[in-house]
Order: sequence, then structure tokens, then C-alpha cells
Amino acid sequence: MDSLNPDHPPLVMTPAPPRVWKFWGTALWGLFIFVAMFVGQVGAILLLVVLRGVPIGMASLQSIGHEPQALALSVIMGLPTTLAAVWLAIRIKKASFVDYLALYWPSWKQLLFGAVGLVLIVLAWEVASRSLGREATPGFMTDLLKSGRDKGGALMLLLAFSVAAPMSEEVLARGFLLRGWSASFLRVPGAILLSSLVWTVVHLQYDMYFLAEVFSIGLWFGYMRYRAGSLWLTIILHALNNMTAVVLTMWLGS
Repeated sequence: MDSLNPDHPPLVMTPAPPRVWKFWGTALWGLFIFVAMFVGQVGAILLLVVLRGVPIGMASLQSIGHEPQALALSVIMGLPTTLAAVWLAIRIKKASFVDYLALYWPSWKQLLFGAVGLVLIVLAWEVASRSLGREATPGFMTDLLKSGRDKGGALMLLLAFSVAAPMSEEVLARGFLLRGWSASFLRVPGAILLSSLVWTVVHLQYDMYFLAEVFSIGLWFGYMRYRAGSLWLTIILHALNNMTAVVLTMWLGS
């Protein structure tokens, strides 16, 4: 036998390196991806400052950054930098971009089930808001959308919040983070919980009440991403949720 023959040692199979970042790899790359998103967004505002010939400084960045069109452009420009960072992280693992992020189209039944669940969650928070005498939409978002509508930036804001933001956030949270963490000691339940928490932290401009709503929606998106095996499903649900909020706020504002 070869195993007993020193001239012919047994063949040793070297295990293939894992093609998924585990807990710490996913966490560190997730931080890098978030920074890339931030750089893309701030870079858009900085470009506007330079084009207008305004002195570069925090005051200029904040002043222009609060303009509806500038904010919309900032959100849009965060998408390509996010995708580039995610692509790099997956490329290093020599994995398929489509497979890693589960960029597969959902079935109509999965889409309908996800939409119904989302509507029920949003309605529950709407009822709670009314019973507590709270606004259903954060005041600063209402002011921003009304201002954008009045200044001719409605379409740009709709594109930013209904397309760019859902894609950037879902690729990061339910795409990259959930994929890696679910393959770690956290498993699927822990990955859904932690990725939802990270997604909630991204929305720290809201108060605790709205953050709780964001977190609950994140849990549903995470569950649907796992159940359907499709990131496109959560991107579509996220886009529909944001689009409805933007359109209703602008329409009610008129």
C-alpha cells in the first residue's frame, strides 16, 4: 500500500481556502465599505463646493450639504463607491459577486409575501405613532422633501432615496454583512440581528423611536433575504418602502 511505502507517500488533500469572509473579516471589510460610501457622499459635496468657487471648509460643506439637490447627489454618489468596495472584498476571496451577494431574482410569491409583511410592519408603527401623537415621518425629512419639491429637486430626491440608498444599504447590510456573518459562529439568526443593528446605526439622524422602527424593518428584510435567498428581493422592498414615503410626503405637503 502507498501509505506504507515511503517512496509513495499518501496523497494529502489541501483544503481550499474559504470563499467567504467570516466574522472579523466581514466586520473589518464592512467598516471599509461604510467608509467608502461616506467618502463617495462627502466627495460629491466637496465637488460642488469646488465648482461654486466657495472656500473649502466645514461651514461650506454643511451649508451646501443641506441643499436638497446636493444631498440627493451625495446619496447617489455613495452607490458606486460602495459597489467598488464590495467588489474588491469579494474579488480578494475569488468568489462570484452574484453568488456572494445572492443577486438572484425572487419569485412573485416571495415578493408578495415580503411586501405584505412590510406593509403590516409599517402600518403597525403608523398606528403606534398616531396613538402617541407622534409624526409618522421625521420632521427634518418632511422639510427636506418639501423643499426639494418646491425647488425642482423632487425627481432627484426620488432617485436618491428610492434607488441609490436602497441599493447601497442593502448591498452592505443584507448582502455583504449578512452573508459573511451567517457563515460564522453567529449563524443566520445572529447575522440577521447584527446586520439589522448595523443598518439601524447608519440611520442615527433619527430619534430612538424611528430607530426602533428601522430596526424592526431590518429584521424583516434580513428574514426575507434568508428565506428567499435573494438580495434583489430586499432591494425592491426597500425601494418600495422609501418611494412610498417620499411620494406621500411630497403629495401631502402640497
